[in-house]
Amino acid sequence: MIRVIVVDDHEIVRKGIVAYLHTDKEIEVIGQAANGKEGARISLQHRPDVVLMDLIMEEGNGIEATAQIMQQYPECRVIILTSFYDDEQIFPALEAGAFSYLLKTSSATEITEAIKKAYQGEAVIEPKVAGKWMSNFRTGEKKPHEYLTDREFEVLLCIGNGLTNQEISERLYIGIKTVKTHVSNILSKLEVSDRTQAAVYVHRNRLFHLK
Repeated sequence: MIRVIVVDDHEIVRKGIVAYLHTDKEIEVIGQAANGKEGARISLQHRPDVVLMDLIMEEGNGIEATAQIMQQYPECRVIILTSFYDDEQIFPALEAGAFSYLLKTSSATEITEAIKKAYQGEAVIEPKVAGKWMSNFRTGEKKPHEYLTDREFEVLLCIGNGLTNQEISERLYIGIKTVKTHVSNILSKLEVSDRTQAAVYVHRNRLFHLK
């Protein structure tokens, strides 16, 4: 059972999403919140597998809430579900640690599938958002590794040095499950399929000399 929390300040939207998710036997909604501040609080309290997070809310926006959740509970998968896909929202949300990014024009089926994929470690990025993201990379404004958190960057360098998950766990003093979560996030953000490609990325970009 995939444990989910829904955070959205529009009551009708939030309750509609919750009602639909209740019809899926693989998903259990364990909480809901009307703002980012409350969403972060209950997420850290109940430790869900996935959080559906709106972005623009009056009391604590989705970016702030996502950052707080990821700092204290990195195993969580935060899926942004919003109407906005401008640069001012996309990049800060991904930098905060959002795993997937969907628009509210997505169908109910697409949302449930994104939840299941996130649970399995597969990110889903709305095509319009992915296009902006990749366009940003091509213009040279930012490289993929610049969207990694400090801890993800440390893990990436360990991968570049050929360390196993167990060795990374021992070196950085973090649990194996947390290491696996970081590795999954790294592969997603770098858009590579495995650790070998991630290691090649490290050497190609000479990241050993950064940070």
